[in-house]
This record gives sequence, structure tokens and C-alpha cells, in this order.
Amino acid sequence: VNPPKPAFVHWVGIVTTLLLSVPSGVTGSPLEDDPICAAEDLATYSIAFTGKWSQAAFPKQYPLYRPPAQWSSVLGVAHNSDYSMWKASEYASNGMRDFAERGEPWALMKEIEAAGEKIQSIHGVFSAAAIPSGTGQTYTEFEAHSRHPLVSLAVRIVPSPDWFVGIDSVNLCDKDHWKQQLTLELFPYDAGTDSGFTFSSPNFATIPQETVTPITASSPSHPANSFYYPKLKNLPPIARVTMIKLKKSKLGFPIPQHNVTTTDNEIDDSVSKTPLDCEASPWSPWGLCRGPCGRAGAKRRTRYVRLQPANGGAPCPPLSEEAECQPGRCP
Repeated sequence: VNPPKPAFVHWVGIVTTLLLSVPSGVTGSPLEDDPICAAEDLATYSIAFTGKWSQAAFPKQYPLYRPPAQWSSVLGVAHNSDYSMWKASEYASNGMRDFAERGEPWALMKEIEAAGEKIQSIHGVFSAAAIPSGTGQTYTEFEAHSRHPLVSLAVRIVPSPDWFVGIDSVNLCDKDHWKQQLTLELFPYDAGTDSGFTFSSPNFATIPQETVTPITASSPSHPANSFYYPKLKNLPPIARVTMIKLKKSKLGFPIPQHNVTTTDNEIDDSVSKTPLDCEASPWSPWGLCRGPCGRAGAKRRTRYVRLQPANGGAPCPPLSEEAECQPGRCP
């Protein structure tokens, strides 16, 4: 079965169309709580998003088809501290809800457009193509300004109820200079708008809406949760973002860098294997006592495997057992 197309496609042209109303020269006045950046006005970065969502690292309920594990397009923006795309412990905006639940960027793009001087014009808004599998890499470029040195982005986990990964207001400026390279390991978040526990859960709106929260190996604390690995202290990283400042040519233009693949881009399953213990259902009720009249008989009960073990996890227990019993009344 061919995998379905990603929830949406690369929309650089749409970004430009939506944000043409924002003048490219606008920088805005820094707020009192803005990070002070004394670096040169503009910096151009290449950014690589690497999916690390492998079946070895995340064996529980790993989506293999309809649809298989994959990533949406990347949507990000350079901005000042007066703008927030998303933030842990706060409520997701309507645009972020649509993006996290269905991969629809339009409302979120409108919110970015409405931010006006809080963002780094159209050159600070960026997107990168979707990744049609759980592992792989996509990349693009963007500009950051000394008055817009923060970068935020989000990528939807596909399939999922409302789960995503991203970065929130990461500062690329270090006082009087731009950071040359920054690598961040990413972990899943719940947008707080859908109450599903598993990758393939049907749409079930969370009412009232909850705040954006990190998903961990033990939270939500429910065996049905697709990321529930109670024996792990921490989940392995599910993705990575690498940002590299591009060098300028003698004429002052950034030198194109179409290959920003890092040396550790490959997913090493021998390192990132996560043991998964077998999960068995509760026992069924005892069956009828069978045996000759007046003598000890036997009754039987069964259970079934809910989750097969993987990567050296605990094997499955016996699925049936018998116990001695006394038959009922003899004829």
C-alpha cells in the first residue's frame, strides 16, 4: 500500500503571498524584556530537521500503514519576545490547534501574518518539505535580525491526535555575535486539544481545552498511551533540529548551503533500541469444571497478547492455566 500524501506540502509561495503586506525593512522597537543583541543586523541560517522516529526507538504501536509514521512540513519564524507560536503550560492558539491536529497551516499562517513587526518580515518565516517516513531529513534557510533573534517552529507527528515537536523562542544571538551552530534534541508535546491516547485515535476534542504539555515515558500515565514506557526514565529523542549560520560571500550575500546533513544524522538502531515488554490481557473468567462425576476435575482460563515484546523486552507469560475443581451435581 502506497503511503498517503503528507497532510500538507511545502508552502513557501503561500508564505510569501500571505506576508507581502509586512515591509521587509520593518524591525520595530525592542521591548524591555527583549534579549539585547548587539550582533550585525542580519544573519542567514540553514536549518535541518531530522526525524528520529524509528520502530526500534519507539516500538509501541509504531504506525506501519494507513498512514505510516511520518512528519508534516516544518513551519517556523524568527521573531522578538513579544510573539509566541506556542509555549508549554499555555493554551494553544486556534492556528496551532489546526496544525497539531490536522496539519493545516492556514490559520497559523494568518496568526503569524497578524504579528506584524514582531516577526522578521517574510524572510524570517520559513517552511521545509514533509518527511514521508519516521526517519529522514528536510531543510531550508531563514533570516534572523538583531531585533528578531528568536526562532520558533513546529512539526506535526503523523499520525497522532494532536502531538507535535518544536522549539519555542530559541535565541540565536549571543550578546555581540550570532551563534555559529546550534543542535537541539526534540521530544513530543501534546497540544491539549484532543484527548486521544494512541497514534490512530479518532478525533475526540478535549473540553475544556488543556494547556500544551510534554509527553514523557510516564505521562500521560495510561497503558494505552503510545509513548508510555514506564521502565524508561526518559524517552529517546524523537527528532533533532540543527541550525548553522551561513557564511557571506565577498559581496555580502549568504553562500548557499544545500547540504546541511550532520554526521550523526543516521539513526543508529543499535544505540536507540527501546526494550518493550510483552503486555497480556487480564484473565478470562474460569470455564466450566470438567471431569468425571464424583472425582476431581479441572477448569481453565485464558488471556491473550495485547502487545508483542520487542528489542529484548520481557517475554509473554503463559496464556492459559488450569486449576483443580469439583464438578457440579452428578446426573
